[in-house]
Amino acid sequence: MLERVWGNMEKRRFSPLYLLYGSEPFLLTETYDRLVKAALSEEEREWNLAVYDCEETPVQAALEEAETVPFFGERRVILVKNPYFFTAEKDKEIEHDLAKLETYFRAPAPFSIVVFLAPYDKLDERKRITKLAKEQCEVVAAAPLQEAELRAWVRRRLESQGASVTEEAIELLLQRAGTRLSALANEIDKLALFAGPGGVVDEAAVEQLVARTPEENVFALVEQVARRDIPGALQTFYDLLEHNEEPIKILALLASHFRLLAQVKWLAQTGYGQTQIASALNVHPFRVKLALAQAARFSDAELTEAITELAAADYDVKSGAMDRRLAVELLLMRWGARPGRKSQR
Repeated sequence: MLERVWGNMEKRRFSPLYLLYGSEPFLLTETYDRLVKAALSEEEREWNLAVYDCEETPVQAALEEAETVPFFGERRVILVKNPYFFTAEKDKEIEHDLAKLETYFRAPAPFSIVVFLAPYDKLDERKRITKLAKEQCEVVAAAPLQEAELRAWVRRRLESQGASVTEEAIELLLQRAGTRLSALANEIDKLALFAGPGGVVDEAAVEQLVARTPEENVFALVEQVARRDIPGALQTFYDLLEHNEEPIKILALLASHFRLLAQVKWLAQTGYGQTQIASALNVHPFRVKLALAQAARFSDAELTEAITELAAADYDVKSGAMDRRLAVELLLMRWGARPGRKSQR
C-alpha cells in the first residue's frame, strides 16, 4: 500500500483527498512529507501550504482554504491534523460542520489536496463521516512494521541513498537501534553516508557507528548473566555508568526486561505464537523473537527469583538502605554465583 501511494506521488499522480491514520507516526509524517515535496516547490509552499488542527480550529476553516484558488501555482495542499471526529472520541468544544465536510468529500476542489492526518490506532467505522472518508479518500493505514517489512524498509532506505546492506548488518542494526522508525532512520542515514555511493553496510560498520541503546545494553547484560559471565556483565554495567545512566534506571530496565522474559516464556508455554505474544504484550515481534531466545536460557524459577530480587533491590535503594551502585553490583555477583543450568552447557 505505502509503496503504491509513494510511487504515485513521485509520478505526481495525486488524489484530492488523503486519510493517513495509524499508530506509526514516522510513516504518517514521511507520507505527508513526500506528498508536499512532490506536489509543491519550495517557493509554492509559502503561499499554497496550510495547516489546521481540529483540536483548535473548525474543519470548515480548512475546507474554505481548500476551495480558494491557489496563488502562484497549480494546487494547494491543506493538512488537517487530529480529525478526532473520525474516532469514537467525544466531541470537544470546537464546532465542526461535518455536513459541509460530507459535501466536500463528494465534490473536492480539483486544485487542492486535503490531507487528514489522524494519529489514532483505530477509526470509528460506525460513523457515517468515517465511512464516507474511507470511500472518498486515498487511505494509508500506518501500522508498526512486521519484522520482514522492517528489514525490507531498512534495505530500501539504504538503497535509496546508493548503499547496499548485508542481512547480518540489518540484524545487528535492529538489535542495536531497536524498532522505532525515527531512530532507525537516523542510524540508516549515518550508515549510508559512511558507506558512500556504491558502498556496502556490513556488521563492522554497524558495530563501529551505531551505539547501543540502554535497553540493548541491558539485553547484553542479561545475556552475560545467562552465560555466567559476571566480569562481562559488570563491565557492561560500568559502561552504562560511564554514559551517565543512573543505577536506579538500570534497575528499572532490568526489572522490565526480566518481566518481559517471564511473560513471553509463559505465553509460549501456553501455546501462543510469536505474533500472538507481540499482540498480547503490545511489543514489536522482533523484540519478542529476541526475548524468546533469551528466556530459554533461564528456568521459570530463575526468572521469578530475579524479578523478586530486583524489586527488593529497588526498595532498598529508594529507602536509602543501600547504595545505588552497590545494589546492582551485588545482584550481578549473586546471579553469577549460582550454578548454570545443564541446558546451557
